[in-house]
Amino acid sequence: MSSTTEIQTYFNYINGQWTSASTGEVEVRSNPANTNDKLGSIPMSSLDDLNLAVSSAKQASQAWKKLSGSARGDYLFKAAAILESRIDEIAETMTREMGKTFPEAKGETARGVAILRYYAGEGMRSIGDVIPSTDSEALMLTTRVPLGVVGVITPWNFPVAIPIWKMAPALIYGNTVVIKPAAETGITCAKVIECFAAAGFPAGVVNMINGSGPVIGQGLVEHPDVHGITFTGSGAVGKRIGQWALARGAKYQLEMGGKNPVIVTADANLDLAVDATISGGLRSTGQKCTATSRVIVQSEVFEAFQDKLLQKVQQITVGDGMKDGIWMGPCANENQLNKVLSYIEKAKEEGGKLIAGGHRLQGQGYDHGYFVQPTVFTEVTTGMTIAQEEIFGPVLALMKVDSVEEALALANDVEYGLSASIFTTRIDHMLSFINEMEAGLVRINAESAGVELQAPFGGMKQSSSHSREQGRAAIEFYTSIKTVFIKS
Repeated sequence: MSSTTEIQTYFNYINGQWTSASTGEVEVRSNPANTNDKLGSIPMSSLDDLNLAVSSAKQASQAWKKLSGSARGDYLFKAAAILESRIDEIAETMTREMGKTFPEAKGETARGVAILRYYAGEGMRSIGDVIPSTDSEALMLTTRVPLGVVGVITPWNFPVAIPIWKMAPALIYGNTVVIKPAAETGITCAKVIECFAAAGFPAGVVNMINGSGPVIGQGLVEHPDVHGITFTGSGAVGKRIGQWALARGAKYQLEMGGKNPVIVTADANLDLAVDATISGGLRSTGQKCTATSRVIVQSEVFEAFQDKLLQKVQQITVGDGMKDGIWMGPCANENQLNKVLSYIEKAKEEGGKLIAGGHRLQGQGYDHGYFVQPTVFTEVTTGMTIAQEEIFGPVLALMKVDSVEEALALANDVEYGLSASIFTTRIDHMLSFINEMEAGLVRINAESAGVELQAPFGGMKQSSSHSREQGRAAIEFYTSIKTVFIKS
């Protein structure tokens, strides 16, 4: 596969047409592994462009919602087949645009295919219930109706899977969509939308508009013709989106990150725990909302766990994700690199002991990229910044405890509650973890990062707006219940 291509111009997709922004402004996207590699340019749109996109989605919504669920599902099946035929191309674009290794990018794109097929099948599922009426001569039932136009705001860390797991349920349940992807991965998203366009979705049903968050993101949330907003991103931005949506009565769904713990008990399989900690915390350069961040280990096995972890961390290969043998790519952009490095410095200032990594990689193969070493701290206490704030980078914080009870209290001592895992062979520890852990996703003897597409996904506390994405649970957000009473 080529490492460079001629710079290409990408466009917005509005009302079935690829169009440039009315501003004439563009932003060039570069490879975070080699900033000399330019992928192309994306438009930086205005509110006029956004209004066109929302208007087209509104106009298309009446006809789209009148189609049967199976007919809408046929479009999703077609999009899945087209996406599958382009897996290598889209995965390469993802790797070159945000740094994820090619095998990971390919796996993510395959997941997008599976999500489309799952929701295509949802078009044949029940959307209501018959409820007994107190009137013996009446029939009472519920059905579900689409919201209308759904605004989709997505991050850069999963530029195929997250757009699809938001758009697919929105579409199958009869909504039309306007998506604003993160500017950092606007080209990858454009290639995903190309698959929807090639599948023949009616004009206006799927729209994509690139631009800045303060202009297009806020404009989408505040637009009076957008009836639902689904967002994945930072907590600070998510809270503002919730406030804006609430102010005008729009439905909203927020997924806002985590500070995810792994608990390792004295009876755990340490080799399994180490492998899962490294995969959960450092794969994708730690740039996952479910990434392992805090590793809470019982004192009896702390030293043994730490030694095994360091041996494995030192074997990690860092570099351009398009190259064979590379396990971890760069940070997605310069801002993210600087953020990670600043947290590392803060951890050292606050008393954390750096035992692996901690520096930006430089030299041949690294000088034009945003590479940071996989990093491990020990002697971390719960009051440290590194133990409380989401870093979104390849940084693990080791914390020692004397009991499982102490481990659970420590694990819950953050504002987030997205995912958590425990490594143990004792059923009592498993049950305590299931019952006491304040997280929307709890995993036993498995890494914290990961959820199957057919299962509900979302967090507790400050990690989400307490709704759920993916699986059958998605119907709760993307539709409203209508109660029907019939009497002759």
